[in-house]
Amino acid sequence: MHTVVCGERWFHRDISGLEAEARLKSRGVYGSFLVRPSRRKPGDFSLSVKLDNDAVTHIRIQNTGDYYDLYGGEQFATLSELVEFYKEQQESMQDTDGTLIQLKYPLNCSDPTSERWYHGLLSGGDAEKLLQEKGEPWTFLVRESRSKPGDFVISVLTTEQKDEKYRVTHIKIMFKGEKYTLGDSKKFDSLTDLIEEYKKIHIEESTGTRVFLKQPYYATTINAADIENRVKELNKTSKKEEAVKAGFWEEFDSLQKQESTLQYERKEGQRPENKSKNRYKNILPFDHSRVILKCADRNIPGADYINANYVTNQLVGAGDAAKCFIASQGCLNTTTGDFWEMVWQDRSRVIVMTTMEVEKGRSKCVPYWPEAEASGKEFGRFWVELHSVHEAIEYKFRSLCISPLEDRDNVRDIAHYQYKSWPDHGVPSDPGGVIGFLSEVNRMQDSIPEAGPIVVHCSAGIGRTGTIIAIDMLLDMINMKGLDSDIDVQKTIQMVRSQRSGMVQTEAQYKFIYSAIAQFIETSKHKLKAMESTKATESEYGNLGLSASKKKVSGSLSKPPNEGTIYENLDTGKGKKEKVNKKTSSEREKPRSSIKKK
Repeated sequence: MHTVVCGERWFHRDISGLEAEARLKSRGVYGSFLVRPSRRKPGDFSLSVKLDNDAVTHIRIQNTGDYYDLYGGEQFATLSELVEFYKEQQESMQDTDGTLIQLKYPLNCSDPTSERWYHGLLSGGDAEKLLQEKGEPWTFLVRESRSKPGDFVISVLTTEQKDEKYRVTHIKIMFKGEKYTLGDSKKFDSLTDLIEEYKKIHIEESTGTRVFLKQPYYATTINAADIENRVKELNKTSKKEEAVKAGFWEEFDSLQKQESTLQYERKEGQRPENKSKNRYKNILPFDHSRVILKCADRNIPGADYINANYVTNQLVGAGDAAKCFIASQGCLNTTTGDFWEMVWQDRSRVIVMTTMEVEKGRSKCVPYWPEAEASGKEFGRFWVELHSVHEAIEYKFRSLCISPLEDRDNVRDIAHYQYKSWPDHGVPSDPGGVIGFLSEVNRMQDSIPEAGPIVVHCSAGIGRTGTIIAIDMLLDMINMKGLDSDIDVQKTIQMVRSQRSGMVQTEAQYKFIYSAIAQFIETSKHKLKAMESTKATESEYGNLGLSASKKKVSGSLSKPPNEGTIYENLDTGKGKKEKVNKKTSSEREKPRSSIKKK
């Protein structure tokens, strides 16, 4: 068995090139990658990357014993440093036709346990910060050892104080011979068995100090592909009679406590001239992210105010496009003109309404469109026409168009989606309906060039609105980075809440987000099962024989089966050809372009 040399989630300890290729093709996206031990040359590694044409390429990483490199490229002390370098240097690898080979999204392997106290590659310093912020002695978590990958660490908040904070101790869990142990005579088949045992008794440190594992500190980051197991854990915990307030409730309660730390000003909504524009007097937009009506008459106090906020996905990577929404309250009779002013100035072309106009006898949103087909109506300084209405099972679609009264030839089409199956004070019975609904909304948004933010509203613009936006952002992250990407439901909601107060109102809505993501993942896995079961042809190859001067080198990377792979140093002018190991394959591989290193 290969020695574990890396604790990164993109490192897959025991898979073949065929398995890597199948995983990347079925579960990855362009730029997804993983690293695995090379089976053709023990001691080396293979970097497997999904290309823009859906093919997978395998690049050999050399381990000399002194450093890691791509056979003549830059040298690195660790595998992690090599991968991070090529992630940052996005133009350092490319085909001879100029197509870049980019490392964008790691295809993560599963965690060794689905227990919520497991925090993966959390550093010791970050573990101490989390536990000390919690402030309850004997709170603990488990993380992967960074000093010795393959081993693990229990970090525990003790009762001893240091610099006015409780001290955190770190206890190593060793993984030897397929067993987990703290170094004493006790050995366990799993991390869970070990933790459960030491929760019953104490752990004695070398100093004689007794350490107790009483309160687990739960992680919320998970591999998206493992969300079903996390949902089972959350449901299982909440069903225990002795722990009624656990599981989903505990995670949501933690989120609610974090809400109090978001002390952003909401002065504009509190101004006397703006109070009548708020549907609910205490549900106000944050000033820092509020939508400002730019064409408002500056001589009229509060004319630039509307109860709405911009909400952007701030968790995407630096090189990824950050999707933007406008989260708004439902219109009042006095704010319909302001609503269309907002839609017009931000060039929004898609509106998502997640409430009915009246629910249980209460007005939730006044119609801001003409109610008769093929008719028009004036709202503020805009003329709005209703062209057609289409009734789907879950939603109603209205085809609208809007134009300024002073320029009726300047017309924009608006797609209006009203989700009908969301009960007041509840959640839909089937998350699949919401997933399909969002798919249609995004299809429309993507079909309109230069469309502005999607406008989402319910009545208050926080509960159903926040739930829809959070689900859409999480689905975007998975679609962007692949099924095996890391997601964090709690962190996503906290990020959304930092832009509009109170987004996602209830535990039921919080749980519904998990259920929607889990159903999406399950459906995706079924669709990909056929692809994973299809026999793949591995196309692994060694790297290019780069010269010591690190000149650009190119060479054929893929030949028909049973032929030697020929690399030719074209840039040196020597025309030297080097024959390397023969490839064997049961199927003819598709010839692939050469790789060029800058």
